[in-house]
Amino acid sequence: MFGGSLLRWIDEEAAIYAISQLGNQRVVTKFMSEINFVSSARQGDIIELGITATHFGRTSVTLRAEVRNKITRKSILTVEKMVFVNLNEQGKPAPHGRTQIRYADELFEAYRRDQRTVEAPKVSGDDLVEEEAEEAAH
Repeated sequence: MFGGSLLRWIDEEAAIYAISQLGNQRVVTKFMSEINFVSSARQGDIIELGITATHFGRTSVTLRAEVRNKITRKSILTVEKMVFVNLNEQGKPAPHGRTQIRYADELFEAYRRDQRTVEAPKVSGDDLVEEEAEEAAH
């Protein structure tokens, strides 16, 4: 496996993770520590990528990445520190207000709550009677 392709996947996955944690699509990679190639991946290996938040700063989130062989669980590559910065609409660092990891079930519940707050327009019974009368007239 070409290491450059794997690094691109890590950066993309880490960006998606940072976006989901910070609740903002405007994030940028600020820093990536050394990449530690622990062992080789061979053609046909099934690999998995794990990303974990290790620290929440005022405008940033620090992540750790590990690529493992899915079957043997042997580590293939690690990146101990990746820093993503939360940006405002002008592209400047902005506080995000997060202090701890948000897990998938929490993110889903927050999404469902947001969807429930969008209400359909209220229609009174009188409006329905008027609409039915108009439809019957045509």
